[in-house]
Amino acid sequence: MIDYSNIPSPCFVLEEAKLRANLTLIDSVQQRAGIQIILALKGFSMYSAFPLVKQYLSGATASSLNEIKLVNEYMGIKAHTYIPAIRDDEFDEVLERSSHLTFNSLSQWERFKNRAIGSGVSCGIRVNPQYSEVATDMYNPCVPGSRLGITRDLIGDSLPEGIEGIHFHTLCENDSYTLERTLEALENRFADLLHQAKWVNMGGGHLMTREGYNHEHLIGLLQTFRQKYDVEVILEPGSAIGWQTGVLLSNVLDIVDSQGIKVAILDTSFAAHMPDTLEMPYKPRILNSYHEPVAGKPTFRLGGMTCLAGDFMGDYSFDEPLQIGDRVIFDDMIHYTMVKTTTFNGVNLPSIGIWQENETFQLVKTYGYESFKDRLS
Repeated sequence: MIDYSNIPSPCFVLEEAKLRANLTLIDSVQQRAGIQIILALKGFSMYSAFPLVKQYLSGATASSLNEIKLVNEYMGIKAHTYIPAIRDDEFDEVLERSSHLTFNSLSQWERFKNRAIGSGVSCGIRVNPQYSEVATDMYNPCVPGSRLGITRDLIGDSLPEGIEGIHFHTLCENDSYTLERTLEALENRFADLLHQAKWVNMGGGHLMTREGYNHEHLIGLLQTFRQKYDVEVILEPGSAIGWQTGVLLSNVLDIVDSQGIKVAILDTSFAAHMPDTLEMPYKPRILNSYHEPVAGKPTFRLGGMTCLAGDFMGDYSFDEPLQIGDRVIFDDMIHYTMVKTTTFNGVNLPSIGIWQENETFQLVKTYGYESFKDRLS
């Protein structure tokens, strides 16, 4: 049980034991399926936890030179890299720091292939199977006009010389049955090319740490696919690593009456610290609260501390009325949250800490004026 009383607010708090439990499960899947599962930094970049991650996962995937450097420095390995469009002035360093490099388009491959072939880096191409069950267009890479990956009509009967891998990423917090239907669409369009590949990277979105996920079904799918095409299979989940491993702690700074609606203003921000809640959108869960208003219960609308009018979340009910100074704890705020934070309005970033397996709190990092100033000029 976490003792929140001595943790500074606002603060992301990772529970080390929960992260280890996720990693143990994921490692079991990769061992039994005979595949490789690697960490996707875009979903979880908390490098203070990388020593623990390295005990279970041997690789990591990056989508920018900065993420690549983080993999090199804190995982001690070269990165599996996919960048939608690579800058010419960064390409040589990207190549040097990567073990695998997936190109997003044939034009990018043509531009860089002479520098890539013979480098020792295994190169791949991202494909678009034109099938996705992601409901939110912002997160759907298969919508018409998507810039991510090539469709079958753009490639001939063989992989370009020098291309060894095929990469697709069309899932977002989906289950193994969605993957099964996606693989059917992939094979319908790319089966002949799959037989030519040495590896297939199935991207992320495999939420295997969510309660109720059918691991046996996933393992069977992966074993069958790997054997059918005689390829190495790679998965790179983001959410699954940090799923349900920690919280964002906040304090109530003020309570105001807004035309009959009680509003609690917090020392955190939905827009700056939890942008996914507004982008997706979704309503985050709060510990010891009712997710929807309950008649007869004290009910509050929660607002962030920036001056953006839309920096608020819907109404929650509580057993007791909120008071200034009360702690409000947002659940499951480690994956795809701290990687997206901003200093909009000059609001400080939340601190980062770890509730360790020995039941003590380690404050990893705090932020202040310099963090805000360094993003500007």
